[in-house]
Amino acid sequence: MLRDLAYLFYPISCAACDNALYKNERTLCTSCRHQLPLGNFHKVNAEKIKKVFYGRVKIENITSLFLFEKDSLVQNLIHNLKYRGREEIGIELGKWLGKELSQLPEYQLIEIVIPVPLHPRRLRERGFNQVEKFGIEIAKEIGAKYLDSALKKKSYNKKQSKHGRFTRWKNTSETFSVQNESLLANKHILLVDDIVTTGATLEACANTLKHIPGIKISMATMAMTI
Repeated sequence: MLRDLAYLFYPISCAACDNALYKNERTLCTSCRHQLPLGNFHKVNAEKIKKVFYGRVKIENITSLFLFEKDSLVQNLIHNLKYRGREEIGIELGKWLGKELSQLPEYQLIEIVIPVPLHPRRLRERGFNQVEKFGIEIAKEIGAKYLDSALKKKSYNKKQSKHGRFTRWKNTSETFSVQNESLLANKHILLVDDIVTTGATLEACANTLKHIPGIKISMATMAMTI
C-alpha cells in the first residue's frame, strides 16, 4: 500500500521516453522495449561491427545491444544514465545483453569483464562510471569475474562527443595503463563501454592490453552509431 501511494505522488519514468511507468514495468516502458533498435551483432552480421576495428586491433568477438542515432530513444536512454544518474539503466541493459550472450558458446569462454575506466577527476565529477553496473550484470549472466581495477585512465581529456575520428584517436591513444597484469595473462577478457562511435577508446584500451601473454579480447557495448 505504501509503495502504491509513493508511486501515485512520485511516479517512476521510462528511462527512454520519460513517460510514467506502469506498476508492472521496470526501467523501460513496454512501448520503448519494442521500439528500441536492436543491434543483434552477436546473432547476425557480426562482421559489420568488426569492420570498425579492421586492421587496428585484433578482436575475438564484438557486439552492441542497440543502434544509436541522434535525437533517438537510445540517445535519451544513454543521456539519462550518464548525466541524470539513472544507474538502474546500466543494470537493465547489462541483464538484457548478458542473458543473450550467455546462450552463445563464444561468449561463455570469457573469464573476465573489464569496464572502460574513467579518469579519477571525471569519476568525481560524475560520481560513478556509467558502464560499471552494465559490466557487473553481464559478468553475472555469463559466469565471468568482474574486474574494475585492471585498467586505469592516465590523463584527463575533454569530452569526446564533439570530436572527429582523428581527434578522438589522438586524445585516447596511450592514455590507459594496465594494473595486475598477472591476473589477465592467458585470459579471455570482455571490454565493456557505453557507445562505439569511432572505436577510438576501445582501441586504445585493447592496445594497452594486447601485449599481455595469451590474452584474448572481446568487446560489448550498449550501443553503436549507425
